Amino acid sequence: MAAKIEKRPVSAVNLLVGAGLNIFETSTLGQPFEVIKTQMAANRGDGMPTSISKIFQRGGVFGFYQGLIPWAWFEAATKGSVLIFAASEIEYRCKQVGLSSGATGVLAGMGGGIAQAYATMGLTTTMKTAEITRAKGGDAVGKSTMQVAYDIYKKEGIRGLNKGVNAVALRQCTNWGSRFGFSRVAEDMMRGPDPKAPLSTEKKIIASAIGGALGCWNQPIEVIRVEMQSQLKTPGRPERMTIVTAAKWIYQNNGILGFYRGVTPRIGLGIWQTICMVYGGDVVKAWIAKP
Repeated sequence: MAAKIEKRPVSAVNLLVGAGLNIFETSTLGQPFEVIKTQMAANRGDGMPTSISKIFQRGGVFGFYQGLIPWAWFEAATKGSVLIFAASEIEYRCKQVGLSSGATGVLAGMGGGIAQAYATMGLTTTMKTAEITRAKGGDAVGKSTMQVAYDIYKKEGIRGLNKGVNAVALRQCTNWGSRFGFSRVAEDMMRGPDPKAPLSTEKKIIASAIGGALGCWNQPIEVIRVEMQSQLKTPGRPERMTIVTAAKWIYQNNGILGFYRGVTPRIGLGIWQTICMVYGGDVVKAWIAKP
């Protein structure tokens, strides 16, 4: 007789867990990785040492936290909850129809990632990228991040504030589908013949790190997303970009390798995010579920 599949409850506490984990992730190592990754993706002629040097010259240590307040915090407070809620619901439905652990992880991650993008991340990724790539001299001196957001809204409306949201959705879908899927497959491999064997903390962290690193195969989508949202002014660059026109522009100027700029810091970011959200999420939810 098949074991009864019980739905894991998603309470307000679970949603707060998702928000808290994401705020912790982005306020520690997450935002510095994000800033370096975006700097390299937007300035594809710069290597990592040059990018780190430019960021430091722009704002010292605080330069690595550009866009953290309010955009990264707002994004973290909302996208973590959306991911936990959507992924938990999809995970339950997949288990009901008898899908494997790996397939369930992929579909739960994909659904959670898409929900994240359209619920909150169009605005926040646009503004984080704007903060990292906009000019800091001339007329821009003294402009607050809210003034920059208002200027974008005056010029391009709501669509301008959600520029690149389809690329964000594609990135998040493939991000979390890959991360959850690879992490669950790695966990199953570590368990061996007993699918219910408990894993040590070290093995859970290693599985999450594997998922985070392998989930970076979609770096071309991330470079396209950055290009669509970038505030850099380059002669000949199309004013209003779609995924297709951004891809053509990148290839025209930087070739195939241009699509992989910033992949190293993104691997670091992916590992850290996945450890926090997959391993951290499992640990905290299990702790809360204890009677």
